[in-house]
Amino acid sequence: MAGVRERVRESVGPSVRRLRRERQWRQDGVVAHPDRAEPDGFAHHVAAHRTPIFRELAGVDRRLQENKAVNLVIAAGRLDGLVLRPGQRMSFWRLVGKPTYRRGFKDGLVLRQGQVDEAVGGGLCQMTNLLYWMTVHSPLSVVERWRHTYDVFPDNGRTQPFGSGATCSWPVLDLQIENRTIATFRLSLGVERTDLAGAWTSDQPPQHTYEVYEAAHVMTNDLPGVFTRRNVLRRRVFDLAGVEVADELLAVNEGRLMYQPFLESGAAG
Repeated sequence: MAGVRERVRESVGPSVRRLRRERQWRQDGVVAHPDRAEPDGFAHHVAAHRTPIFRELAGVDRRLQENKAVNLVIAAGRLDGLVLRPGQRMSFWRLVGKPTYRRGFKDGLVLRQGQVDEAVGGGLCQMTNLLYWMTVHSPLSVVERWRHTYDVFPDNGRTQPFGSGATCSWPVLDLQIENRTIATFRLSLGVERTDLAGAWTSDQPPQHTYEVYEAAHVMTNDLPGVFTRRNVLRRRVFDLAGVEVADELLAVNEGRLMYQPFLESGAAG
């Protein structure tokens, strides 16, 4: 009987998860068909970011990164030009939709329990990472974000603090952003030859600038061969005169390391 129940859960689980997510979208008023607009009318720069699509990763098939680029192009096509008006909330997955071969998505790199694997739509977390990073440098509010539970690669070349991204997995792990301001924002996203690039622009000039920083960073050796990394992300808010007006908590992160770290003196506990 236990085996039968397990098979039933496996067969109905995806449908239940999708129904729950669709109910949340409806209850929280997540936009299903947002307006789109050309850049005209959104002349004010708010935040921009770009990340390389291709990285030298030991043991990772180059094909998976090339397929990731295809997946990013499809997703960008569903998001580029989106307009987020006051009071509106957007969902990454409601707009991008389920990644399937039929829709043109390909097998890309994914992480399962900290191990490199491949699956249809793999690599889309690069887009949610970029969206999250841009949004925390804007007046928009991140209302749903899931942190990475594993730190898979060492810090070689890392330009942002640990835990400054947002993972995604259809449809459970979503990224949702809400406009709680009186301005209207436009999202631009594009896949260039080597980079994924994005920007938020607005119909009104920004009133603040933002600086995201890391606090309380520590690596601990919890068990033999088991290391955990923790930190806190905070954000300084400055007015147009450069005066700090707020220091806000963004996220508390924790991830198991999948590599042997160099622990500074006093970092291990």
